[in-house]
Amino acid sequence: MTNASSPKQAVVIGAGLVGALWTVFLARRGYRVDVFERRPDMRAAGYAGGRSINLAMSVRGWAAIDKAGIRDKIEKVAIPMPGRMMHAADGQLSYQPYGKEGEAIYSVSRGGLNLELLQIADAYPNVQFHFEHRCTDVDLQNPQISFEDLRTGQHKTVEAPLIFGADGAFSAVRYALQRTDRFDYIQRYIEHGYKELTIPPAADGKHRMDPNALHIWPRGNFMLIALPNADGSFTCTLFLSFEGEISFEHLTNNDAVLAFFNRYFADAVPLMPTLVEDFWANPTSSLVTTQCYPWQWQNRILLIGDAAHAIVPFYGQGMNAGFEDCTILDTMYDAYGGDWARIIADFSAQRKKDGDAILELALRNFIEMRDLVGDPKFLLRKKIAARLHERYPGFLPVYSMVSFSNTPYHVALREDDHQNELFRRILALPGIETNWDGPEVERVFTEWVKP
Repeated sequence: MTNASSPKQAVVIGAGLVGALWTVFLARRGYRVDVFERRPDMRAAGYAGGRSINLAMSVRGWAAIDKAGIRDKIEKVAIPMPGRMMHAADGQLSYQPYGKEGEAIYSVSRGGLNLELLQIADAYPNVQFHFEHRCTDVDLQNPQISFEDLRTGQHKTVEAPLIFGADGAFSAVRYALQRTDRFDYIQRYIEHGYKELTIPPAADGKHRMDPNALHIWPRGNFMLIALPNADGSFTCTLFLSFEGEISFEHLTNNDAVLAFFNRYFADAVPLMPTLVEDFWANPTSSLVTTQCYPWQWQNRILLIGDAAHAIVPFYGQGMNAGFEDCTILDTMYDAYGGDWARIIADFSAQRKKDGDAILELALRNFIEMRDLVGDPKFLLRKKIAARLHERYPGFLPVYSMVSFSNTPYHVALREDDHQNELFRRILALPGIETNWDGPEVERVFTEWVKP
Protein backbone atom coordinates (compact mmCIF):
# COMPACT_ATOMS: atom_id res chain seq x y z
CA MET A 1 0.00 0.00 0.00
CA THR A 2 1.33 3.46 -0.79
CA ASN A 3 2.13 5.97 1.93
CA ALA A 4 -1.10 7.76 2.86
CA SER A 5 0.78 10.92 3.82
CA SER A 6 2.35 11.29 0.38
CA PRO A 7 1.39 14.71 -1.02
CA LYS A 8 1.18 13.19 -4.52
CA GLN A 9 -1.04 10.19 -3.97
CA ALA A 10 -4.02 9.03 -6.02
CA VAL A 11 -6.41 6.09 -5.99
CA VAL A 12 -7.78 4.79 -9.30
CA ILE A 13 -10.80 2.50 -9.19
CA GLY A 14 -10.84 0.23 -12.23
CA ALA A 15 -7.94 -1.30 -14.16
CA GLY A 16 -9.71 -1.38 -17.51
CA LEU A 17 -8.53 0.60 -20.51
CA VAL A 18 -9.16 4.10 -19.15
CA GLY A 19 -8.08 3.31 -15.59
CA ALA A 20 -4.83 1.71 -16.75
CA LEU A 21 -4.00 4.56 -19.15
CA TRP A 22 -4.82 7.25 -16.58
CA THR A 23 -2.56 5.44 -14.11
CA VAL A 24 0.28 5.81 -16.63
CA PHE A 25 -0.39 9.56 -16.86
CA LEU A 26 -0.40 9.95 -13.07
CA ALA A 27 2.72 7.81 -12.62
CA ARG A 28 4.58 9.94 -15.17
CA ARG A 29 3.65 12.97 -13.05
CA GLY A 30 5.31 11.36 -10.03
CA TYR A 31 2.13 10.28 -8.26
CA ARG A 32 2.03 7.20 -6.10
CA VAL A 33 -0.99 5.35 -7.47
CA ASP A 34 -3.01 2.53 -5.95
CA VAL A 35 -5.25 0.86 -8.53
CA PHE A 36 -8.13 -1.29 -7.29
CA GLU A 37 -9.89 -3.72 -9.64
CA ARG A 38 -12.77 -6.09 -8.90
CA ARG A 39 -11.69 -8.67 -11.50
CA PRO A 40 -8.66 -10.99 -11.28
CA ASP A 41 -5.40 -9.89 -12.87
CA MET A 42 -5.88 -10.75 -16.54
CA ARG A 43 -2.11 -11.09 -16.92
CA ALA A 44 -2.17 -14.11 -14.61
CA ALA A 45 -5.52 -15.48 -15.71
CA GLY A 46 -4.78 -15.10 -19.41
CA TYR A 47 -7.14 -13.14 -21.60
CA ALA A 48 -9.63 -15.44 -23.30
CA GLY A 49 -11.98 -12.98 -24.97
CA GLY A 50 -15.66 -13.83 -24.48
CA ARG A 51 -17.75 -10.72 -24.36
CA SER A 52 -15.59 -7.92 -25.67
CA ILE A 53 -16.33 -6.02 -28.84
CA ASN A 54 -13.12 -5.23 -30.71
CA LEU A 55 -12.21 -1.57 -30.57
CA ALA A 56 -11.52 1.01 -33.26
CA MET A 57 -8.72 3.35 -32.24
CA SER A 58 -8.95 6.74 -33.94
CA VAL A 59 -7.22 10.11 -33.66
CA ARG A 60 -8.43 10.91 -30.13
CA GLY A 61 -7.18 7.59 -28.81
CA TRP A 62 -3.82 7.94 -30.52
CA ALA A 63 -3.46 11.49 -29.15
CA ALA A 64 -3.72 10.11 -25.60
CA ILE A 65 -1.35 7.24 -26.38
CA ASP A 66 1.14 9.75 -27.83
CA LYS A 67 0.84 12.06 -24.81
CA ALA A 68 1.49 9.12 -22.50
CA GLY A 69 4.62 8.34 -24.54
CA ILE A 70 3.64 4.73 -25.34
CA ARG A 71 2.68 4.79 -29.03
CA ASP A 72 5.44 2.42 -30.12
CA LYS A 73 4.17 -0.23 -27.67
CA ILE A 74 0.53 0.06 -28.78
CA GLU A 75 1.10 0.22 -32.55
CA LYS A 76 2.21 -3.40 -32.61
CA VAL A 77 -1.30 -4.60 -31.63
CA ALA A 78 -3.24 -2.32 -34.04
CA ILE A 79 -4.37 -3.01 -37.63
CA PRO A 80 -5.27 -0.05 -39.90
CA MET A 81 -8.76 -0.01 -41.45
CA PRO A 82 -8.99 2.87 -43.96
CA GLY A 83 -12.55 1.93 -44.93
CA ARG A 84 -15.50 -0.37 -44.47
CA MET A 85 -16.36 -3.33 -46.67
CA MET A 86 -20.09 -3.77 -47.19
CA HIS A 87 -21.44 -7.29 -47.66
CA ALA A 88 -24.78 -7.21 -49.51
CA ALA A 89 -27.36 -9.95 -49.00
CA ASP A 90 -26.41 -11.44 -52.38
CA GLY A 91 -22.72 -11.54 -51.43
CA GLN A 92 -21.69 -8.50 -53.47
CA LEU A 93 -18.91 -6.42 -51.90
CA SER A 94 -18.56 -2.64 -51.95
CA TYR A 95 -15.87 -0.58 -50.26
CA GLN A 96 -16.34 2.83 -48.64
CA PRO A 97 -13.25 4.77 -47.52
CA TYR A 98 -13.64 6.44 -44.13
CA GLY A 99 -11.68 9.55 -44.95
CA LYS A 100 -8.92 10.88 -47.17
CA GLU A 101 -5.92 8.93 -48.42
CA GLY A 102 -3.79 7.96 -45.43
CA GLU A 103 -6.62 8.23 -42.88
CA ALA A 104 -7.68 5.07 -41.04
CA ILE A 105 -9.17 3.80 -37.85
CA TYR A 106 -7.30 0.92 -36.19
CA SER A 107 -8.62 -2.42 -35.01
CA VAL A 108 -7.34 -3.35 -31.56
CA SER A 109 -8.28 -6.21 -29.28
CA ARG A 110 -9.76 -4.88 -26.05
CA GLY A 111 -8.04 -7.61 -24.06
CA GLY A 112 -4.73 -7.26 -25.87
CA LEU A 113 -4.69 -3.49 -25.41
CA ASN A 114 -5.69 -3.77 -21.74
CA LEU A 115 -2.88 -6.27 -21.12
CA GLU A 116 -0.37 -3.94 -22.76
CA LEU A 117 -1.53 -0.93 -20.70
CA LEU A 118 -1.36 -2.95 -17.46
CA GLN A 119 2.21 -3.99 -18.24
CA ILE A 120 3.20 -0.40 -19.01
CA ALA A 121 1.58 0.99 -15.85
CA ASP A 122 2.99 -1.76 -13.62
CA ALA A 123 6.53 -1.01 -14.80
CA TYR A 124 6.41 2.23 -12.75
CA PRO A 125 7.73 1.65 -9.21
CA ASN A 126 5.19 4.16 -7.83
CA VAL A 127 2.18 2.09 -9.05
CA GLN A 128 0.59 -0.74 -7.09
CA PHE A 129 -2.30 -2.87 -8.39
CA HIS A 130 -4.84 -4.53 -6.09
CA PHE A 131 -6.86 -7.09 -8.05
CA GLU A 132 -9.97 -8.89 -6.82
CA HIS A 133 -10.83 -5.91 -4.62
CA ARG A 134 -14.46 -4.80 -4.74
CA CYS A 135 -15.25 -1.22 -3.80
CA THR A 136 -17.83 -1.41 -1.00
CA ASP A 137 -18.04 2.20 0.20
CA VAL A 138 -16.88 5.66 -0.77
CA ASP A 139 -16.79 7.92 2.28
CA LEU A 140 -18.07 11.25 1.03
CA GLN A 141 -17.34 13.05 4.29
CA ASN A 142 -13.76 11.85 4.74
CA PRO A 143 -11.00 11.08 2.20
CA GLN A 144 -11.42 7.33 2.57
CA ILE A 145 -12.61 4.44 0.43
CA SER A 146 -13.34 0.85 1.48
CA PHE A 147 -12.83 -2.48 -0.29
CA GLU A 148 -13.48 -6.16 0.16
CA ASP A 149 -10.66 -8.53 -0.78
CA LEU A 150 -12.61 -11.14 -2.74
CA ARG A 151 -9.94 -13.78 -2.15
CA THR A 152 -9.90 -13.54 1.65
CA GLY A 153 -13.19 -11.82 2.49
CA GLN A 154 -11.26 -9.20 4.47
CA HIS A 155 -12.40 -5.56 4.43
CA LYS A 156 -10.00 -2.64 4.32
CA THR A 157 -10.30 1.14 4.33
CA VAL A 158 -7.76 3.22 2.45
CA GLU A 159 -6.85 6.89 2.81
CA ALA A 160 -7.73 8.47 -0.53
CA PRO A 161 -7.45 12.25 -0.81
CA LEU A 162 -7.75 11.99 -4.61
CA ILE A 163 -10.03 9.37 -6.22
CA PHE A 164 -10.61 8.66 -9.92
CA GLY A 165 -13.58 6.42 -10.68
CA ALA A 166 -12.75 4.59 -13.91
CA ASP A 167 -14.83 1.56 -13.04
CA GLY A 168 -17.15 1.41 -16.03
CA ALA A 169 -20.82 1.75 -16.83
CA PHE A 170 -21.88 0.22 -13.49
CA SER A 171 -19.40 2.26 -11.46
CA ALA A 172 -19.35 1.74 -7.69
CA VAL A 173 -17.90 5.23 -7.28
CA ARG A 174 -20.74 6.76 -9.28
CA TYR A 175 -23.25 4.74 -7.27
CA ALA A 176 -22.00 6.49 -4.13
CA LEU A 177 -22.47 9.87 -5.80
CA GLN A 178 -25.98 8.91 -6.97
CA ARG A 179 -27.09 8.90 -3.34
CA THR A 180 -26.18 12.57 -2.92
CA ASP A 181 -28.60 15.47 -3.29
CA ARG A 182 -29.13 16.93 -6.79
CA PHE A 183 -27.17 14.23 -8.60
CA ASP A 184 -28.72 13.54 -12.01
CA TYR A 185 -28.53 10.05 -13.46
CA ILE A 186 -30.10 8.43 -16.52
CA GLN A 187 -29.56 4.83 -17.61
CA ARG A 188 -31.04 3.46 -20.82
CA TYR A 189 -30.77 0.11 -22.59
CA ILE A 190 -31.31 -0.07 -26.32
CA GLU A 191 -33.52 -2.85 -27.68
CA HIS A 192 -30.57 -4.59 -29.32
CA GLY A 193 -28.11 -6.96 -27.75
CA TYR A 194 -24.86 -8.34 -29.10
CA LYS A 195 -23.08 -11.66 -29.35
CA GLU A 196 -19.42 -12.14 -30.16
CA LEU A 197 -18.44 -14.72 -32.80
CA THR A 198 -15.21 -15.64 -34.61
CA ILE A 199 -13.77 -16.05 -38.08
CA PRO A 200 -10.56 -18.05 -37.47
CA PRO A 201 -7.41 -17.67 -39.59
CA ALA A 202 -7.11 -19.65 -42.82
CA ALA A 203 -4.98 -22.81 -42.86
CA ASP A 204 -1.93 -20.72 -43.80
CA GLY A 205 -2.52 -18.40 -40.84
CA LYS A 206 -3.67 -15.49 -42.98
CA HIS A 207 -6.95 -13.56 -42.84
CA ARG A 208 -9.89 -15.05 -44.76
CA MET A 209 -11.09 -11.57 -45.82
CA ASP A 210 -9.43 -8.22 -46.48
CA PRO A 211 -7.80 -7.38 -43.12
CA ASN A 212 -7.60 -3.65 -43.82
CA ALA A 213 -11.32 -2.97 -43.59
CA LEU A 214 -14.13 -3.05 -41.07
CA HIS A 215 -16.57 -5.57 -42.55
CA ILE A 216 -20.31 -4.88 -42.21
CA TRP A 217 -23.32 -6.97 -43.18
CA PRO A 218 -26.12 -4.34 -42.88
CA ARG A 219 -29.59 -5.87 -42.81
CA GLY A 220 -31.99 -3.08 -41.86
CA ASN A 221 -32.73 -3.37 -38.17
CA PHE A 222 -29.75 -5.62 -37.43
CA MET A 223 -26.20 -6.27 -38.61
CA LEU A 224 -23.04 -8.33 -38.33
CA ILE A 225 -19.62 -6.69 -38.19
CA ALA A 226 -16.08 -8.12 -38.27
CA LEU A 227 -12.81 -6.52 -37.20
CA PRO A 228 -9.38 -8.02 -37.96
CA ASN A 229 -6.96 -9.33 -35.33
CA ALA A 230 -3.19 -9.62 -35.61
CA ASP A 231 -3.33 -13.44 -35.43
CA GLY A 232 -5.23 -13.72 -38.74
CA SER A 233 -8.67 -14.04 -37.16
CA PHE A 234 -11.63 -11.67 -37.15
CA THR A 235 -13.73 -10.82 -34.13
CA CYS A 236 -17.35 -10.74 -35.30
CA THR A 237 -20.26 -9.16 -33.47
CA LEU A 238 -23.93 -9.77 -34.19
CA PHE A 239 -26.20 -6.86 -33.19
CA LEU A 240 -29.82 -8.00 -33.04
CA SER A 241 -32.99 -7.13 -31.13
CA PHE A 242 -33.71 -9.19 -28.03
CA GLU A 243 -37.38 -9.57 -28.97
CA GLY A 244 -39.46 -9.28 -32.13
CA GLU A 245 -39.96 -10.96 -35.48
CA ILE A 246 -36.24 -11.16 -36.21
CA SER A 247 -34.51 -11.39 -32.85
CA PHE A 248 -32.46 -13.41 -30.39
CA GLU A 249 -35.61 -14.83 -28.83
CA HIS A 250 -36.21 -16.98 -31.92
CA LEU A 251 -32.66 -18.36 -32.10
CA THR A 252 -33.34 -21.22 -29.71
CA ASN A 253 -31.55 -24.18 -31.31
CA ASN A 254 -28.80 -25.11 -33.77
CA ASP A 255 -31.14 -25.32 -36.75
CA ALA A 256 -32.60 -21.87 -36.06
CA VAL A 257 -29.11 -20.33 -35.73
CA LEU A 258 -27.87 -21.89 -38.98
CA ALA A 259 -31.05 -20.98 -40.88
CA PHE A 260 -30.78 -17.37 -39.69
CA PHE A 261 -27.12 -17.01 -40.70
CA ASN A 262 -27.59 -18.80 -44.03
CA ARG A 263 -30.48 -16.48 -44.87
CA TYR A 264 -28.92 -13.15 -43.87
CA PHE A 265 -25.13 -13.67 -43.81
CA ALA A 266 -24.65 -16.50 -46.29
CA ASP A 267 -21.16 -15.45 -47.43
CA ALA A 268 -19.93 -15.37 -43.81
CA VAL A 269 -21.10 -18.87 -42.86
CA PRO A 270 -18.32 -20.80 -44.73
CA LEU A 271 -15.77 -18.61 -42.92
CA MET A 272 -17.13 -19.52 -39.46
CA PRO A 273 -16.56 -23.25 -38.85
CA THR A 274 -17.32 -22.88 -35.13
CA LEU A 275 -20.38 -20.65 -35.61
CA VAL A 276 -22.84 -22.80 -33.66
CA GLU A 277 -20.37 -23.57 -30.87
CA ASP A 278 -19.45 -19.87 -30.52
CA PHE A 279 -23.09 -18.85 -30.56
CA TRP A 280 -23.91 -20.95 -27.51
CA ALA A 281 -20.57 -20.49 -25.72
CA ASN A 282 -20.65 -16.68 -25.75
CA PRO A 283 -23.26 -14.67 -23.86
CA THR A 284 -25.92 -12.47 -25.40
CA SER A 285 -25.02 -9.13 -23.85
CA SER A 286 -26.97 -5.90 -23.51
CA LEU A 287 -25.99 -2.37 -24.52
CA VAL A 288 -26.46 0.44 -22.02
CA THR A 289 -25.96 4.20 -22.10
CA THR A 290 -25.54 6.38 -19.02
CA GLN A 291 -25.62 10.11 -18.41
CA CYS A 292 -24.97 11.75 -15.08
CA TYR A 293 -23.98 15.04 -13.48
CA PRO A 294 -21.96 16.27 -11.72
CA TRP A 295 -19.06 13.97 -12.51
CA GLN A 296 -17.24 14.98 -9.33
CA TRP A 297 -17.61 15.37 -5.58
CA GLN A 298 -16.00 18.13 -3.50
CA ASN A 299 -13.24 18.55 -6.11
CA ARG A 300 -11.51 15.36 -4.88
CA ILE A 301 -13.50 12.53 -6.52
CA LEU A 302 -13.84 12.42 -10.33
CA LEU A 303 -15.61 10.02 -12.70
CA ILE A 304 -13.91 9.36 -16.05
CA GLY A 305 -14.55 7.09 -19.03
CA ASP A 306 -17.65 4.91 -18.99
CA ALA A 307 -18.25 5.71 -15.32
CA ALA A 308 -19.14 9.23 -16.46
CA HIS A 309 -20.41 8.69 -20.01
CA ALA A 310 -21.11 5.12 -21.15
CA ILE A 311 -22.23 4.95 -24.79
CA VAL A 312 -23.11 2.34 -27.41
CA PRO A 313 -20.19 1.15 -29.60
CA PHE A 314 -21.48 2.21 -33.02
CA TYR A 315 -19.12 5.15 -33.59
CA GLY A 316 -16.13 3.29 -32.17
CA GLN A 317 -15.69 6.17 -29.72
CA GLY A 318 -16.21 4.68 -26.26
CA MET A 319 -12.53 3.98 -25.66
CA ASN A 320 -11.47 7.03 -27.66
CA ALA A 321 -13.68 9.31 -25.56
CA GLY A 322 -12.31 7.81 -22.35
CA PHE A 323 -8.74 8.19 -23.57
CA GLU A 324 -9.51 11.79 -24.55
CA ASP A 325 -10.62 12.37 -20.95
CA CYS A 326 -7.03 11.48 -19.97
CA THR A 327 -5.56 13.85 -22.56
CA ILE A 328 -7.74 16.76 -21.42
CA LEU A 329 -7.03 16.17 -17.72
CA ASP A 330 -3.29 15.97 -18.34
CA THR A 331 -3.39 19.20 -20.36
CA MET A 332 -5.40 20.91 -17.61
CA TYR A 333 -2.84 19.73 -15.04
CA ASP A 334 -0.24 21.91 -16.75
CA ALA A 335 -2.64 24.81 -17.35
CA TYR A 336 -3.77 24.87 -13.68
CA GLY A 337 -0.40 24.12 -12.12
CA GLY A 338 -1.53 20.79 -10.71
CA ASP A 339 -4.41 22.35 -8.72
CA TRP A 340 -6.80 19.38 -8.62
CA ALA A 341 -9.63 21.36 -7.06
CA ARG A 342 -9.77 23.57 -10.15
CA ILE A 343 -8.99 20.78 -12.63
CA ILE A 344 -11.74 18.47 -11.35
CA ALA A 345 -14.39 21.17 -11.12
CA ASP A 346 -13.68 22.58 -14.58
CA PHE A 347 -13.30 19.19 -16.26
CA SER A 348 -16.65 18.04 -14.91
CA ALA A 349 -18.36 21.25 -16.04
CA GLN A 350 -16.76 21.48 -19.49
CA ARG A 351 -16.64 17.84 -20.59
CA LYS A 352 -20.26 16.95 -19.81
CA LYS A 353 -21.62 18.40 -23.08
CA ASP A 354 -19.14 16.29 -25.06
CA GLY A 355 -20.17 13.12 -23.23
CA ASP A 356 -23.81 13.80 -24.08
CA ALA A 357 -22.96 14.64 -27.69
CA ILE A 358 -21.00 11.47 -28.47
CA LEU A 359 -23.78 9.41 -26.92
CA GLU A 360 -26.23 10.91 -29.42
CA LEU A 361 -23.79 10.62 -32.34
CA ALA A 362 -23.18 6.93 -31.56
CA LEU A 363 -26.92 6.20 -31.57
CA ARG A 364 -27.27 7.98 -34.91
CA ASN A 365 -24.36 6.03 -36.38
CA PHE A 366 -26.06 2.74 -35.48
CA ILE A 367 -28.88 3.69 -37.82
CA GLU A 368 -26.32 4.58 -40.49
CA MET A 369 -24.43 1.30 -40.16
CA ARG A 370 -27.40 -1.07 -40.08
CA ASP A 371 -29.84 0.79 -42.39
CA LEU A 372 -28.19 3.34 -44.62
CA VAL A 373 -24.80 2.09 -45.77
CA GLY A 374 -26.43 0.15 -48.61
CA ASP A 375 -28.89 2.91 -49.50
CA PRO A 376 -28.11 4.55 -52.90
CA LYS A 377 -29.02 8.03 -51.56
CA PHE A 378 -26.70 7.57 -48.60
CA LEU A 379 -23.86 6.41 -50.85
CA LEU A 380 -24.47 9.41 -53.10
CA ARG A 381 -24.34 11.69 -50.08
CA LYS A 382 -20.98 10.20 -49.09
CA LYS A 383 -19.63 10.75 -52.61
CA ILE A 384 -20.80 14.38 -52.69
CA ALA A 385 -19.41 15.05 -49.20
CA ALA A 386 -16.00 13.68 -50.22
CA ARG A 387 -15.96 15.89 -53.33
CA LEU A 388 -16.96 18.98 -51.33
CA HIS A 389 -14.20 18.26 -48.83
CA GLU A 390 -11.76 17.95 -51.75
CA ARG A 391 -12.77 21.34 -53.13
CA TYR A 392 -13.28 23.09 -49.82
CA PRO A 393 -10.86 21.65 -47.24
CA GLY A 394 -12.61 23.70 -44.54
CA PHE A 395 -15.70 21.54 -45.05
CA LEU A 396 -15.18 18.43 -42.94
CA PRO A 397 -17.67 15.53 -43.03
CA VAL A 398 -18.92 14.73 -39.53
CA TYR A 399 -17.39 11.24 -39.54
CA SER A 400 -13.98 12.81 -40.22
CA MET A 401 -14.58 15.37 -37.47
CA VAL A 402 -15.25 12.61 -34.96
CA SER A 403 -12.66 10.04 -36.06
CA PHE A 404 -9.87 12.04 -37.69
CA SER A 405 -9.79 15.26 -35.68
CA ASN A 406 -9.96 16.47 -32.09
CA THR A 407 -13.01 18.65 -32.77
CA PRO A 408 -15.08 18.67 -29.55
CA TYR A 409 -17.92 16.17 -29.78
CA HIS A 410 -20.57 18.81 -29.06
CA VAL A 411 -19.34 20.83 -32.06
CA ALA A 412 -19.48 17.69 -34.25
CA LEU A 413 -23.07 17.04 -33.13
CA ARG A 414 -24.10 20.58 -33.98
CA GLU A 415 -22.41 20.21 -37.36
CA ASP A 416 -24.20 16.90 -37.94
CA ASP A 417 -27.55 18.69 -37.63
CA HIS A 418 -26.28 21.46 -39.91
CA GLN A 419 -24.94 19.08 -42.57
CA ASN A 420 -28.11 17.00 -42.54
CA GLU A 421 -29.95 20.12 -43.66
CA LEU A 422 -27.38 20.75 -46.41
CA PHE A 423 -27.76 17.26 -47.85
CA ARG A 424 -31.53 17.35 -47.54
CA ARG A 425 -31.41 20.30 -49.97
CA ILE A 426 -28.77 18.76 -52.25
CA LEU A 427 -30.41 15.34 -52.56
CA ALA A 428 -33.76 17.01 -53.40
CA LEU A 429 -32.26 18.58 -56.55
CA PRO A 430 -33.79 17.21 -59.79
CA GLY A 431 -31.50 14.69 -61.51
CA ILE A 432 -29.02 14.69 -58.63
CA GLU A 433 -28.04 11.06 -59.38
CA THR A 434 -26.41 12.13 -62.66
CA ASN A 435 -25.58 15.76 -61.81
CA TRP A 436 -24.09 15.15 -58.37
CA ASP A 437 -20.95 17.08 -59.32
CA GLY A 438 -22.67 19.91 -61.18
CA PRO A 439 -23.13 23.66 -60.64
CA GLU A 440 -26.44 23.25 -58.80
CA VAL A 441 -24.73 21.36 -55.99
CA GLU A 442 -22.13 24.11 -55.85
CA ARG A 443 -24.87 26.75 -55.64
CA VAL A 444 -26.69 25.02 -52.78
CA PHE A 445 -23.42 24.51 -50.90
CA THR A 446 -22.40 28.16 -51.32
CA GLU A 447 -25.78 29.36 -50.03
CA TRP A 448 -25.56 26.96 -47.08
CA VAL A 449 -22.08 28.17 -46.13
CA LYS A 450 -22.96 31.88 -46.10
CA PRO A 451 -24.87 32.04 -42.76
